[in-house]
Amino acid sequence: MLRRRNSGELKKTLAAMDKAEGSMGGAGGNESKDAKQKDRLLLKTAKGTRDYGPGEMFCREHIERIVKDVFTSYGASCLDTPVFERKDVLTDKYGEDQKLIFDLMDQGGEQLALRYDHTVPLARYLAMSGATVQGKIWQVGKVYRRDNPVMSKGRMREFMQADLDIVGSWDPMIPDAEMISLLCTILSKLDVGEFTVKINNRKILDGIFEVCGVPPKKIRMISSAVDKLDKAPWEDVKKEMTDEKGLSSEVADKIGEYVKLKGGPALLAQLKGDETLMSNASAKDGILEMELLFTLLGAYKIHDKISFDMSLARGLDYYTGIIYEATVAASAPPSFAANATTSTTSAPPPTPAPKKKAKKPKTEDADEDEEVDESQVGVGSIAAGGRYDNLVGSFHICCSGRGKERRSVIGLDRIFALVWPKWVERGMRSKDTMAFVIAVGDGLLEERIRLVQELREAGIKTDFLAKKKPKYQAQFAAAERDEVPFDILLGGEELKEGLVIVKSRSGNLSTGRRSGDEVKREELIDWLKQTPTYLNWSSGRLI
Repeated sequence: MLRRRNSGELKKTLAAMDKAEGSMGGAGGNESKDAKQKDRLLLKTAKGTRDYGPGEMFCREHIERIVKDVFTSYGASCLDTPVFERKDVLTDKYGEDQKLIFDLMDQGGEQLALRYDHTVPLARYLAMSGATVQGKIWQVGKVYRRDNPVMSKGRMREFMQADLDIVGSWDPMIPDAEMISLLCTILSKLDVGEFTVKINNRKILDGIFEVCGVPPKKIRMISSAVDKLDKAPWEDVKKEMTDEKGLSSEVADKIGEYVKLKGGPALLAQLKGDETLMSNASAKDGILEMELLFTLLGAYKIHDKISFDMSLARGLDYYTGIIYEATVAASAPPSFAANATTSTTSAPPPTPAPKKKAKKPKTEDADEDEEVDESQVGVGSIAAGGRYDNLVGSFHICCSGRGKERRSVIGLDRIFALVWPKWVERGMRSKDTMAFVIAVGDGLLEERIRLVQELREAGIKTDFLAKKKPKYQAQFAAAERDEVPFDILLGGEELKEGLVIVKSRSGNLSTGRRSGDEVKREELIDWLKQTPTYLNWSSGRLI
């Protein structure tokens, strides 16, 4: 019995040893597997995001400076709000686009989400302030939407928006005209090409829906369908109204008679002569507002940039009055010939992506499988805005008497998608360095540093090669690489005579030809500041 018991214990011990060895081998295998997985790690940005190199960032900062300069020239003040908000602050503000909000789930006991735009955070800020705010407020920063990205057209999940809002109570249409003027001023200063600002009034659109027989509970969803007329033919929009949203074909046809119209003051006169439409209180109010707006736009001298477009609806639920958006030739899908005056078009829909997006699963893997033919997608609107009366009051009952706010938003990434190819083609700069101090002969390190500091203190952006005794060609190559227009040469003989040699770019970047001038050291700063290069430096062009 003792022998059998010892034999049984031995077998158990051996089995335990085998199991331990197996687990050790398994751990080693797991470590090896993890190591291989790390070796195979694919370095890429998240879907709908991208990096911007130094040259691209210089262009983007140039665009941003122009936008901010116009904001401040219109008397606006700056605000900054958190990039994420409590989720309940963002919900029920964006209509059908609500599903595009990035949910951060539970973060330390709070349900949070990334901001979808700057307007709702501004409204939350105003509601929290408890004071009556009158004036213009601007914000520039990143916003986030879980949309199907089209990277080459600047349509991404993380993107920069520049917003200006006029808050408070003002006389009718004056702030609206001011906002449209601001939009035209910014786009005229940016190299986006010819643009059109389409305008409409939610009151007119709601009145049209009412007189055509749209049930009140379906007005917002039908409005969202109408807003797609700049991307799809009427037949597709009508099909969405009838097949997907349950509207009768007769009602849809009545709507089509209105929303395919566009024009200017003549269209406004046509609507004023429509007795059926003018009998609707909402439509009448909107038409009278538009009449006043056109008068004010004439004072701003921007009539030639405006199109009264009855199909413009804007998808966000918080708009209540005037709405507008700016478009360029590249805004529409290439395969779609927009023509609002005819009832049909033979052009096919630009892409079926929106239908796929509505049905896609919430899993990340499935999301990654979706593909969009970017050649068939337009840039979309590059700027937009409108009036929203009740957004601030929606956060707290004590704020229900707050004023009527107006909003203009500039899509900086979409503008960058238009400007960057032209920027490269025209040889624009990728850096702001204006002068490069170069030693000829001995290193002259201390002399170089002193001159660099003098120039920097005078407001001239200057650099040098951080070497004790750099070779002349290495310094010259560094200046060429940074596209610096002025090489300032220091030599032993010139220093004794109180001179420097300034070589300025006399050709373009590809030729690299430079001419030299002897300049007295004490006159160098004034000499540089009188050059056309310095005087026109803000343009961004290589001069």
